[in-house]
Amino acid sequence: MRRFLSICGSIIAVCGATPLLAKGVTEADLREHIAVLASDDFEGRAPGTEGEAKTVKYIADAWTRAGLKPGAKDGSWFDPVALVSRGQGTATAAFSVKDRKLRVASDDIVLIGRDAQYSNKLPLMFAGYGVKADGDAVDNVAGKAVLIFLDRPKFAPADKQSPRARRDALVAAGAEAVIMVAESAGSWAAARRQLLSRPISLAAKEKRGALEGAISSEYAVALITAGGRDWDRLRLAAKAEDYAGEALGIDGNFNVTTEVRRFNSFNVVGKLSGKKKNSGALLYMGHWDHLGICEPEGSADRICNGAVDNASGIAVLTEVAEHLAKKRHDRDVYFVATTGEESGLLGAYAFAEAPPLPLDQIVLSLNVDTIGIAPRGSRVAIIGRGTSKLDSAVEAVARKAGRKIEQSNDANAFIERQDGWALTQKGVPALMVGGSFADLGLMQKFLGSDYHGPDDELTDKTELGGAAEDADLHIALGRHFADARKYKPKKAGD
Repeated sequence: MRRFLSICGSIIAVCGATPLLAKGVTEADLREHIAVLASDDFEGRAPGTEGEAKTVKYIADAWTRAGLKPGAKDGSWFDPVALVSRGQGTATAAFSVKDRKLRVASDDIVLIGRDAQYSNKLPLMFAGYGVKADGDAVDNVAGKAVLIFLDRPKFAPADKQSPRARRDALVAAGAEAVIMVAESAGSWAAARRQLLSRPISLAAKEKRGALEGAISSEYAVALITAGGRDWDRLRLAAKAEDYAGEALGIDGNFNVTTEVRRFNSFNVVGKLSGKKKNSGALLYMGHWDHLGICEPEGSADRICNGAVDNASGIAVLTEVAEHLAKKRHDRDVYFVATTGEESGLLGAYAFAEAPPLPLDQIVLSLNVDTIGIAPRGSRVAIIGRGTSKLDSAVEAVARKAGRKIEQSNDANAFIERQDGWALTQKGVPALMVGGSFADLGLMQKFLGSDYHGPDDELTDKTELGGAAEDADLHIALGRHFADARKYKPKKAGD
């Protein structure tokens, strides 16, 4: 057998074949990286923490061993991203109708200010989902505290579905405070966790109002009922596409202190230099951050480890880098591990604003996120299908790798919720390719259970079969799109 392999190796260039016995990425390869990145020692990988320092060092060291060179703008591994963090200090909210104080039996409220000190009396307005069918903010919100549903409106445009996008639209329209109403116990727990996990924003692009927060549905019902309004009527009216919102006749007296911290976090950038100048570049992305210590003191498990979201993606990028580094390709190949994705694609937006290479040189960006869900044999979905001319080329590579294709556009429901969106908005072909988003029922099961909670940990039951197959697929995509003969755009980015 040893002699046979030697003979095959000598004639492979003549035959033009790929070695059938070449080792692919294994589940054990991925598990080794995830076990470190999602360990309690890394404390959930929140930006600006000791967990970040350990994370970015691990990635840079792993990528060095894989064969990458530093690719940041200053020649190092690390591109700084200026961020602002806000943590809850003290907060009181007293409500009244004229001179009558209202009593709310629930304490399910979290309030975070833009500045260290906030004190003001604001009229309350209920605005349904905060936007109308055309995506514009509900009218007459200036100077008010606006209550809106956390859940996504079915009637709103895609770019106004997320709570953050609707909050930003209301702030742009003059709302002084935006308070999300979480209708289910699960969504209230997630909203509370997100606000208490010291949410961060890009220092250069802050759109935050003076005050933001979240309340449970029980709190909303108690408050609005005490104010003499019918919650069920309001809730039903809000489902109309043209709902204009309405004043509640309630004033809120808010006194909030907030722990404001400004700091630099880091994108990790590595590079494989190509051998053909001016032939463009291929870019891989995946976010390294998660929610950190996300549960209050006294909880049985306080750490949101983020094994699937997104230690799995960084593990895949690292293995892809190691395989692609074994051969020099025509095009440069960049690998970027971004910060602040969980807070709104912050690292990706920072990269898009100040990249280490011209954006029009990127022939394709492949984002890898939440990849440890699907089993082996899953279909391949494309998030970003229809946004570029590359779908057929990607599908051809996937079929050659023995993968079946999910032909629907259903996965595009997640297009704005992943780092590639920051590049799509700049005209860069940016896709997510793989099995995790081919079965949206499976994805929704994860989103409704372990997602953004302490249970997203690496266990013996963590499904990495599909992730290993997707890693091999990304290696195949890299070999195709980094080869100037196999992929020939009219110009980089076409």
